Amino acid sequence: MKKSITAAAAIALAMTLGACSNSGSAAQDKDHLARIKDAGKLVIGLEGVWQPFCYHDAKTDELIGFDVEVSQNIAKHLGVDVEFKEGAWEGLFMGMDSGQYDLVVNGVDVTEDRKAQYDFSDPYLFDNTVLVVRADNNEIKSFEDLKGKKTANSTGSTYAEIGAQYGADVSGVSDLAKTVQMVLNGQVDATINASLSIVDYQVTTGETNIKVVATLPSEAGYAIPMVKGADNDTLRAAINDALKAMREDGTLKELSLKYFGSDLTEVK
Repeated sequence: MKKSITAAAAIALAMTLGACSNSGSAAQDKDHLARIKDAGKLVIGLEGVWQPFCYHDAKTDELIGFDVEVSQNIAKHLGVDVEFKEGAWEGLFMGMDSGQYDLVVNGVDVTEDRKAQYDFSDPYLFDNTVLVVRADNNEIKSFEDLKGKKTANSTGSTYAEIGAQYGADVSGVSDLAKTVQMVLNGQVDATINASLSIVDYQVTTGETNIKVVATLPSEAGYAIPMVKGADNDTLRAAINDALKAMREDGTLKELSLKYFGSDLTEVK
């Protein structure tokens, strides 16, 4: 009897292990989009401190912003819920690489370096990059004037890269408010950021002691990065379908007007 029970247990264990193995194999056979639909949610990585792209309402502390609502609409198009995970800019891509997030939706502009590492959706927003100094600074009038000067920008951002390209000594900072404060305090000479973010900062804070002295035109616009490879082919297509639908039904334009005051969803 004891042997019979042991044999039965062994058979049951083998069947269980076989089922687990088959289940694991089946899961591995599914691509990223299928896994998202199985999980019933799309996990988005973003900063949560970059107004008006993604930030917290001052009264309710609710996470809001252009990219927040774009993400919510994409998830709806995919037929799943959305979950946001906030983190510092310099860790967002690592979080996506390690599987903490499905996507990063955080005003990511498309650069050649990033295209070499990630696949991107179609662009969904276009903006200009501006150079900002303290209002009484008359030495810096162009990006070329940054050589030998100090700038502050989000660590690992495109704006930090631009500062370095023009010969500036770049300090990495966690968010826009801190970079502006460093400019105002004289700790650095300038900061570089999205035109829309600077305008919004001035409107919401009433800050008049900074000024824009130069502008770079937008080239590729903002898009949604994802881990490169065939695993994301259907997800990228589904995201592009969602963005196309939002463009055609006016949702993208409506959100742009809501958060930026103008339609920035098309190349000017």
